[in-house]
Amino acid sequence: MPNKINLLVTRISVFIITKNEADRIGQVISAVKEIADEILVIDSGSSDDTLKIASSYSARVIFNKWQGYGQQKIFGENQCRNKWILNIDADEEVSPELAIEIKKILAEEIPEDIAGFRVKIVNKFRFETRPKKWAYYYNQFRLYNRDLAGFKDSTVHDSVTLKSTGRIRQLRGIIYHQSFRSYSHWIEKINYYSQMQAQDTLTKNKNPTAAKIFFAPILAFFKAYFIRRYFIYGFDGLVYSSLFAFSRFAKAIKIREIFRAQKC
Repeated sequence: MPNKINLLVTRISVFIITKNEADRIGQVISAVKEIADEILVIDSGSSDDTLKIASSYSARVIFNKWQGYGQQKIFGENQCRNKWILNIDADEEVSPELAIEIKKILAEEIPEDIAGFRVKIVNKFRFETRPKKWAYYYNQFRLYNRDLAGFKDSTVHDSVTLKSTGRIRQLRGIIYHQSFRSYSHWIEKINYYSQMQAQDTLTKNKNPTAAKIFFAPILAFFKAYFIRRYFIYGFDGLVYSSLFAFSRFAKAIKIREIFRAQKC
């Protein structure tokens, strides 16, 4: 029986950036094996079994020193051998429905004016096997033709943009996004990301006022609880919203701290 991948008209490369993702990289790779002609793991220095596990799933592992999110993604797409690329993060898992949808797309010739496809990245919190109905999501350009689109060169933001003209279509299937393993992990990420965001904002010379520092976490809490619909998680939703608010507060006070240090 021929390999299912060989039946595809269009072949894609999937690349994933990693660092210490041994507990979830196997599941992430397994979810794309049926649609990927090539799977790459771009690692920035894991000290756990990430590389061993990724290799056991037949992924090609490449080391690249960390310089920033955009830079790491650009490096990853440049290592891919196929014109069509799907990028996912190590905390994201392609749903079975999305895998089937992508497989159908790849089984036919994709029109030359199609630059790629957007996909919904849906929150899946710890202890959930699937996202809740009405769970918050963001829509991102993830499956793309590298001749027509690619990642921006940014240390903080990693998003695919058009290089020239081209149409972008919407996929119906979703990607599950489980951003944190535990509350401790979430707090660690807040500390890490807020520091990067503060440094990035510093280059724009935007020193937050005392009023902004005071109101930022309050507004962020309401944004998370109501707009991001964290209220659907009950008491856990209050916790998630509080942590989201704290992340905005941490960013603001770190920016203020940097500006004050420059005046000394």
